[in-house]
Amino acid sequence: MGQGPPSPGYSPSTSVRTLKFDQVFRNLWGPQHQRADQDSITIWLDKTSGSGFKSIQPYQSGYFGAAMKLQPGYTAGVITSFYLSNNEDHPGNHDEIDIEFLGTTPDELYTLQTNVYIKGSGDGNLIGREMKFHLWFDPTQDFHNYAALWTPSEIIFFVDDVPIRRYTRKSEATFPTRPMWVYGSIWDASTWATDNGRYKANYNYQPFVGKYTNFKISGCIAGGPASCRPPSVSPSDTGSLSQQQLEAMNWVQRNYLVYDYCQDPKRDHGQIPEC
Repeated sequence: MGQGPPSPGYSPSTSVRTLKFDQVFRNLWGPQHQRADQDSITIWLDKTSGSGFKSIQPYQSGYFGAAMKLQPGYTAGVITSFYLSNNEDHPGNHDEIDIEFLGTTPDELYTLQTNVYIKGSGDGNLIGREMKFHLWFDPTQDFHNYAALWTPSEIIFFVDDVPIRRYTRKSEATFPTRPMWVYGSIWDASTWATDNGRYKANYNYQPFVGKYTNFKISGCIAGGPASCRPPSVSPSDTGSLSQQQLEAMNWVQRNYLVYDYCQDPKRDHGQIPEC
């Protein structure tokens, strides 16, 4: 674990009230692999099933955060996630904003993958816009806060109130605008999650456990008043990141970014014009 980033000078999570799990979410699948109390939820994966939860309402925009604590040890092939999606409404052609932890082997660091999908690509293929990070702390030792802000003009990902990625709307074709639900899940993604599928889930180490608490959701519900605005995540009224926040984000990207889809020579850049 290395040095932490410089202070962003502002903590957007402090302006969003904490909600209890059952105020916002319901079980979606694997109910026998999910244990909830008023403030938190624990979900786990074993060889019989994983588990997931879903928000009661769909949202048009907003700030979506949770504190998460990950499983230590061998977790290759396992994904622990908190994300927005409309894949149930638009299968094969959906939008998504992802915070995903890619499981690992004991000698390697967890990878935090941020991703944005926009309407598949029109032919049922999903074009990922992945940026992957290591962290300046051990995410298995304690709860840390992870969040995404989704506004009509940008998506910003946060770790403990430090912005790590900003995805701006450059065109309608490269930005999600349809309503999405909020999800959390733990599941077996052995085909790709760890070193491109080289290391698989090993159920000798089950159960694989993900813990969530401190849910902070402040969004504009789909179909709600047109005057609704997502919360600001900066000290300025413009809502855009301050210079100090940008400097903290740039520091994280210089020191902890391990993959950027825009810099990948194997990608078809005709499919990702925003790069």
